[in-house]
Amino acid sequence: MGRHLIRYLEAQVCRQIAICDRPEYDLVRLEDVRRMYEETRPEVVIHLAARVGGIGYNEENPAALFYENIMMGVQLLHEGCLRGVGKFVALGTICAYPKFTPVPFREENLWEGYPEETNAPYGLAKKMMLVMAQAYRRQYGFNAIYLLPVNLYGPGDNFDPRTSHVIPALIKKCVDALQQGDQEIVVWGTGKATREFFYVEDAAEAIYLAARYYDKGDPVNIGSGFEISIRDLVELIAELTGFTGRVVWDPSKPDGQPRRRLDTTRARLEFGFKARTGFRAGLRKTIEWYRIHRNRAAPGTAEGLSPIPDP
Repeated sequence: MGRHLIRYLEAQVCRQIAICDRPEYDLVRLEDVRRMYEETRPEVVIHLAARVGGIGYNEENPAALFYENIMMGVQLLHEGCLRGVGKFVALGTICAYPKFTPVPFREENLWEGYPEETNAPYGLAKKMMLVMAQAYRRQYGFNAIYLLPVNLYGPGDNFDPRTSHVIPALIKKCVDALQQGDQEIVVWGTGKATREFFYVEDAAEAIYLAARYYDKGDPVNIGSGFEISIRDLVELIAELTGFTGRVVWDPSKPDGQPRRRLDTTRARLEFGFKARTGFRAGLRKTIEWYRIHRNRAAPGTAEGLSPIPDP
């Protein structure tokens, strides 16, 4: 996400862009956060940093996911307020929504239940930024906004099988199987769960528009408004990659949240955003990128401006 957003900002004639990432800054460490603010003196902060992974990674690292994400958010927002930053744009996560949120997810549903269990430590850590942003707006007049992006994908994604999300994981499985002559791939779960996917270049536009035009405390969904089952997703990626072998489902592995699709009305009304990239077109671009960069796409390509070498 970070690389695409930087390119988008540069195209909008933003000339003073500071990238705050490891190893120069570890945003879990308060002294690094303070040093970052002193050295860069930003007018606007866009907080994309996160430690995040797929279902398996979430199950194995719940404490690290909670601690590192909550510490980054709390320290960045608090220190930004102390220094009079003009605007703070916090990127939350779709994982903050309750497990059984009515579809499509509306922002007012955020507090109607507990998140899906495998995502909960990460989702709740990110959700606390919304509470904090609204509290600091009320008490101090701090202009902090909170965006809820749905599952991202696109060129430059993380294809490391230890930490990747579903689209890059499936692309890697199919392309690698073709290269190696394998006749089957194994996919976690039952395929019944559904997801919405958001092309990274569209996400960059949404973040820019919100940073420029949105100044309210209410959270805002950003996404494509499109829903597909994991089973249909596997079939589509197999088709686009040319994999014709057998798909073996492993129902002993979790499906994650049963359904995900956002209501993106607020983003359209508040700052005029609507996703423009068709799903097949976005997948083709992502597959093409992976094929070109296959030998160096993994491990550890970051999904955002993360201070941690995980996506």
